[in-house]
Parts: sequence; structure tokens; C-alpha cells
Amino acid sequence: MTNTHPQRPTLAVALIVKNEADNLAACLASVADWVDEIVVLDSGSTDATVSIAESLNARVFINADWPGFGKQRQLAQSHVQADWVLWLDADERVTPELRDEILAVLQNPPADTVFAMPRLSWAFGRFIRHSGWYPDYVLRLYPTQLTQYDDSLVHEKVLLPPNSKIQTLKTDLLHYTYRDMPQYLAKMSQYSNLWAEQKAHEGKSSSIGQAITHGIGCFLRMYIIRRGLLDGVQGFLIAVTNAYFTFAKYADLWVKRNNNAHP
Repeated sequence: MTNTHPQRPTLAVALIVKNEADNLAACLASVADWVDEIVVLDSGSTDATVSIAESLNARVFINADWPGFGKQRQLAQSHVQADWVLWLDADERVTPELRDEILAVLQNPPADTVFAMPRLSWAFGRFIRHSGWYPDYVLRLYPTQLTQYDDSLVHEKVLLPPNSKIQTLKTDLLHYTYRDMPQYLAKMSQYSNLWAEQKAHEGKSSSIGQAITHGIGCFLRMYIIRRGLLDGVQGFLIAVTNAYFTFAKYADLWVKRNNNAHP
């Protein structure tokens, strides 16, 4: 890999993807002309995802044997050659303002520091600025040798080494999330199922009473406490569906544990 910006550390963008042909070109176009490397780990796409990534000069790798989100990100990072890595999802976009802020950081990068950035999500026709969705700080930028993601099946997190620091960028990362309700419901169902699987594997338990309580609590927290009502109809949809899937994941955990107890 050639450093096209010798005055600063090299920077890679890394993604894990599957069937992201509708999103990937716009995502990679937002970074292609200013990063030193793009690493894409595909999980077995059946659409044009791989060819799109290759056409935009990404280094593409494939691992269709899905190990969970955390381990898949670890595998993707093992292919990164650059000094720093910026993680993106295919439905995210780096604005010119965020690009400039990232490049300014890399001019004189602090040691042992992980950077978080606020993420602004677009859903069902508007940017969601309440509902607990914003500013939605995500840890996405760090020195490649400093750390990596944990092993979680879902809701994976960047590990923070001892004595490391978190600094926060000011500029939003744009997140063009769910196109429509079927896509939203399918992804929420996937996340809730993986959550229940992970908790069952950890020996956690639940009850239907807990499922009801957590579901109601989720609605009140998102719609009232976190002011989802200010996000209009979209805020109501988000609160209701999140409440349902919160109920569903705790109920699914109860089912999994109950089935294990009675073969």
C-alpha cells in the first residue's frame, strides 16, 4: 500500500457487507478520493455488491461462514494494512465536513485514542433528531494496532484498552437507514433473534413479565423521555416497533431457555 498522504498516518476504511448493492457505491464514493485503502469483507452476497466494491478499488475478501458481527469485523480488520481504520456501514456517508475533521485529526494524531462521532439517521422520510437516535455517538476511528471489536454476535463494541482515551468529533456521520417497513422489520427481527441467542448462550434468563415490562418501558423511554413525539409520525413508528421487538427479544430468550429446560 502506498501512502498518498506522506505527511500523515495512512487511513483505511473498513466495511463488512452482504447484499448492499443499493448502498455501497454511494458509501464508498464518499471516501474513495481521500483514504489510502478500502477493505470490504463480504458475507456471501448474491447481488452486485462484490463487483461494485472492486470497481471502486476496494480490496475485497469473502467470508460466508458467518461468525457474528464482532468476529466478522475482527476478520475484516486483519486485512487492514493502514495505520488507522475508519469503520463504516454501507448505508452511511461521510460528508466533506466530516472528512475534513478526520483529516485534521490525522495531521497530529493523539496516542492511544479512539474517536467517536455523532451519527444522524434518516428513516421513513426524515432525519430523526430525537427518540434516542441522536446524537448516537459511535466509536469508529482508531489506530489499527490499538484495538478491535469484541466477539459479540450483535451490538458489537470497540474494545477500550487500559489507559486509552475517547475523543469526540463534532461533525455528523450520515446514516441512510431503513428504506421501508419490510426492511426495517427484517433487520430488527434479525437483531432481536441474535440478542436472544447471545443471552441464552451466556446463561441469561427471562420471563414473559419481563418482556412486557421492558417493551412498555422502551416505548415510554423513546416516545416520551427521549422526545420521539417531536419526530412526528416517524417517531411514533420507531417507538412502537422498538417496543415490540424489545418485548419479542425477551420473550424469545424465555422460549429458548424454556425449550432447553424441557428437551
